[in-house]
Amino acid sequence: MASYTLTAYKKDGSIAAEETFEAKDDREGKAKGEALLEEKKLSETTSRVVSEKGKLVYFHR
Repeated sequence: MASYTLTAYKKDGSIAAEETFEAKDDREGKAKGEALLEEKKLSETTSRVVSEKGKLVYFHR
């Protein structure tokens, strides 16, 4: 399992949410990140999911 970090931003650039979770691969990491955004009602905010290696696996603006 690899570690992924989801970060969502408010319009003023401050952090609305930041959460670290584990997933078996980048595809699952992206899916889990999108699910977390939906759960937190942040799916329309600027957000990203990055792997522990620094790879960007999801970005929404």
